[in-house]
Amino acid sequence: MTKILNFGSLNYDYVYTVHHIVQGGETIASAGMETYCGGKGLNQSIALARAGASVFHAGQVGEEGDQMIELCRESGVDVRYIRKIAGKSGHTIIQVDRNAQNCIILFGGSNRKMTHAFIDEVLQGFEAGDYLLLQNEINEIPYIIDQAYQKGMKIVMNPSPYDEHVEECDLSKMEILMINEVEGEQITGKKDASEILTTLVNQYPDMKILLTLGSKGAIYCIKGQQFIQTAMKVDAVDTTAAGDTFTGYFLDSVLRGLSVEKALQRATAASALAVTRPGAAASIPMNAEVEEML
Repeated sequence: MTKILNFGSLNYDYVYTVHHIVQGGETIASAGMETYCGGKGLNQSIALARAGASVFHAGQVGEEGDQMIELCRESGVDVRYIRKIAGKSGHTIIQVDRNAQNCIILFGGSNRKMTHAFIDEVLQGFEAGDYLLLQNEINEIPYIIDQAYQKGMKIVMNPSPYDEHVEECDLSKMEILMINEVEGEQITGKKDASEILTTLVNQYPDMKILLTLGSKGAIYCIKGQQFIQTAMKVDAVDTTAAGDTFTGYFLDSVLRGLSVEKALQRATAASALAVTRPGAAASIPMNAEVEEML
């Protein structure tokens, strides 16, 4: 049976409700503050599990990270490859304004302390044909990609947040690249969605590309053929985990063998539900809720 490994971050999210995103030199009061379990890695593993996938999460938490491990376990994620190390867990400081837009400061903590020995130990449990999901909130991503590719694993990458470390990764080894418009521009230098896709297809003709466009929907491109999905209109409360929810549900749909059209519809419905709720992992819907919405 095909397995999926998500090698990714686990963070505590400290979320502040504000009238507007703070500007340089400005001090503002928050209307509220909540602490959630998050991190793109954790969010995507929980989205996969709630979608119905059998997912293994690999990562590291600090001394105070038990709550994140327990949330993964309760959500149906296999946590055998999550280890606790000395020091602080990764965390974020998130501002959410009255229009449900957010900005995020990220502290890497234990997420940035991966070692080759730990990576090698984890990858021993997987084989050719298994899926590997990656984001860009942990260190040693290029090494993980190279080792997994040598094993014949199918690599899916969401290169977020984009930085110079993404440029060290060999994108030609990707089975699927999942990006939004901002990341697409950062990778290609193009702003228009069609130009982003054209540039990537020309450079990586065998790679499948999922380009999410926020309120404008998403485009999935396979060897130049495009599948377009419009967004669902909902009253947004918090967009924090929308992309992670889309990623998890889309990838689960691929593993189920659903058509591209149905995979896009299902992922869109899941992310639409997620933005109607506050928090990151807490906002990710169960599969039954998504099916009901569809």
